[in-house]
Amino acid sequence: MEVTSTLWVLTVVGLLALVSIDFFIGRKPHDVSIKEAGIWTVVWIALAVLFGLGLLVFGGGQPAGEFFAGYITEKSLSVDNLFVFVLIMAKFAVPSQYQQRVLLIGVLIALVLRAIFIAAGAAIIASFSWVFYIFGAFLIYTAWKLVQEARSDEEDEEFEENKLLKAAERRFGVADRYHGTKLWIEQNGKRVMTPMLVVMLAIGTTDVLFALDSIPAIFGLTQDPYIVFTANAFALMGLRQLYFLIGGLLRKLVHLSYGLSIILGFIGVKLVLHALHESGVHVPEISIPVSLGVICGVLIVTTITSLRASRKQAPKDRAEENRAEGTDKDSIDV
Repeated sequence: MEVTSTLWVLTVVGLLALVSIDFFIGRKPHDVSIKEAGIWTVVWIALAVLFGLGLLVFGGGQPAGEFFAGYITEKSLSVDNLFVFVLIMAKFAVPSQYQQRVLLIGVLIALVLRAIFIAAGAAIIASFSWVFYIFGAFLIYTAWKLVQEARSDEEDEEFEENKLLKAAERRFGVADRYHGTKLWIEQNGKRVMTPMLVVMLAIGTTDVLFALDSIPAIFGLTQDPYIVFTANAFALMGLRQLYFLIGGLLRKLVHLSYGLSIILGFIGVKLVLHALHESGVHVPEISIPVSLGVICGVLIVTTITSLRASRKQAPKDRAEENRAEGTDKDSIDV
């Protein structure tokens, strides 16, 4: 699809306007209710659907199909990211009324960093077609790692700060408590970061690691930088509300990693086939309708099997809790 510089500018301005409205509405720190999160989640999904339909009308079925496939893939990968966001919030003991502000700024940082990744990826692909082999192999390897982690009984119960974050804390220092929504304060005559700024940086920089698999994944569905950017933007900008909406349900998506591994492995194979085709090898290529069908099908099956497994596990967990309470009571009686 041919995208003019004017369309790029209008798109960026439109997205910034939506973010500004979102920020204005949520500017006052407060606990986000399920109703508020649900309404805004529906709004962001509806806006993404309208944008995709606009591509269908003005660009045709191919760009629209690529956008929807990319958006659904990025959205599903972002749900997996929410697990880490929960750990970050717990690590820094973020007060509930400030969590929405943390997520808003953190997601904006992530969006800027992803835009840089997308521009770099598009430039590399335009110059070196063999990079599809690397992207494909990396996604297949990532899919295998997801399966290995899902089969492991070990769970990451605490977020570990990355080196960049630790370096920033050493360089500027961190206040000992939250000061509302302030990012910097004067402490002992020195300007230091507040925990609010630290956790925002943690959210934003951690998303860069997530981009290492999500960006190659969407480039496996489309090589159009405009579609890659807009699909990522719509997926990320609804992430804050999704955090509050399904935060309590995350633990029930026990098969999500398996589903994501299938999707990433599938796209990895698609990339390798595309690279072979570009090299002149006669191999079948996977169309966007097939890709969209596989992605949606895997997510639906994964969700259904996860909820069933969670319902079966719930009575066992309650029984173990009851046994533990009985043991504690017996100890007290003795």
